Amino acid sequence: MPRWEPDGVGRLQAAALELFAEKGFERTTVAEIAERAGLTKRSFFNHFADKREVLFSPLSEMQREIVAREIKLRADALPPLEAVVCGLQAAADEIFEERRDAVTRRGSIIKANPELQERELRKRAVLTEAIATALRERGIDSGTALLSARAGVLVQQTAMERWTQSAENRPLREWLSDALLGLRAIIGQTTGEQIVASED
Repeated sequence: MPRWEPDGVGRLQAAALELFAEKGFERTTVAEIAERAGLTKRSFFNHFADKREVLFSPLSEMQREIVAREIKLRADALPPLEAVVCGLQAAADEIFEERRDAVTRRGSIIKANPELQERELRKRAVLTEAIATALRERGIDSGTALLSARAGVLVQQTAMERWTQSAENRPLREWLSDALLGLRAIIGQTTGEQIVASED
């Protein structure tokens, strides 16, 4: 990153979130984001392909790296889903905890735009595959790895929604633990039930 643009990514992201909230995503231009951040359009495109990417990079890549790292450290000692949630908690501590306001604003912007909702679904799919890959690399079979990855991403989605919408000042890692406990409770309620297939 050039010396004359300290924290250019952070400045551009903050400016974009402000403008998206003020004007709407569609009506905000790259030039306006760059100007608000005190940078040039060229500087913007040095960091992001387009204005959508301000909402998805580089934190998404950082999250994948942190979760994979933690899974590799813990997968031998913990069941797969617990290892995944530990990875998500590490990412929560390192990336999201100090950005609650920005995460909340980002969520509101995405909910208001169908195109961004589709991009968010793709981002979750990429995270799911990264988690499953990290589990497979630790010797977990493919089926269990994919199921654990999908369950982990669901736990994260639930925790994020509660964390950003609640008035409680609790860390995201606690909401992740709560969401995991909730999932376990649901599974526990169904394990004793019999599923009877209808006969023709």
